[in-house]
Amino acid sequence: MSDYFVHESAYVDPGAKVGPGTKIWHFSHVMGGAEIGANCSLGQNVFVANGVKIGNHVKIQNNVSVYEGVILEDYVFCGPSCVFTNVRTPRSAFPRNRSEDYVRTVVKHGATIGANATVVCGVTIGEWAFVAAGAVVTKDVPPYALVAGVPARPIGWACQCGVRLEFEGTQAVCPACSRRYRMRGDGVELEGNGA
Repeated sequence: MSDYFVHESAYVDPGAKVGPGTKIWHFSHVMGGAEIGANCSLGQNVFVANGVKIGNHVKIQNNVSVYEGVILEDYVFCGPSCVFTNVRTPRSAFPRNRSEDYVRTVVKHGATIGANATVVCGVTIGEWAFVAAGAVVTKDVPPYALVAGVPARPIGWACQCGVRLEFEGTQAVCPACSRRYRMRGDGVELEGNGA
């Protein structure tokens, strides 16, 4: 008996590593070379390719394909039908199907990718960043940045709890959870321990 849940309509290929407490729901497929951490949730119709690494407490909503070359760190949230790519110049007539053809994409600790957003391969989405629904990410996203649009551009900053931050000068206090932030250079950092 495994210490994770797989719905009877889902497939987890031999060789896949899945952590305790993880739930893999209807019609999902995890390939044999994938690694998924503890206490994750993979919604309906999620595909996880060989070589993908998924951390702990990751939530992947319905209809998401996580292709080889993608790394999702702990507490990442992937909204419904968000899209990852892994080849910069795809052509049907010139297949790129070897591991060395795939371009690495990293989504850092606590980041959110909204519903129907597209992440073009080769970018890093920083810790606690927030990608708005429908955005197309073509460049790296700094930690705590809130990005939106096509292509995605910074429109503000987000707290660890997900609420938009309003800065007065170089300081901001989250109206929802009271975490304090300060501007440093062209980025934002959490002050103290955030409690």
